[in-house]
Amino acid sequence: MNEARSYRIAGRVQGVGFRWFAWDAARREGITGLVRNLPDGRVEIVAEGDREALDRFEWRVSSGPAGARVDTVDRDIVPATGRFTEFSVRG
Repeated sequence: MNEARSYRIAGRVQGVGFRWFAWDAARREGITGLVRNLPDGRVEIVAEGDREALDRFEWRVSSGPAGARVDTVDRDIVPATGRFTEFSVRG
């Protein structure tokens, strides 16, 4: 059964390839959802997949790519909707 998680990641996470890093991590784990920059400088991720894949994904985005600095990761468990067919990068 799939579950879904919502993340808000703060630190030096914009302008360092973080969204593409998250996209690659999601693709490797078979996770659907989206990643986007927020106006306040954080990155938001909505991810759906099986629990083990989400755990591995979360571990990767909690570190981020080279050049990023992750200060905090706020995570919420949210209802899985099944509305995503892929993992997309948005503005």
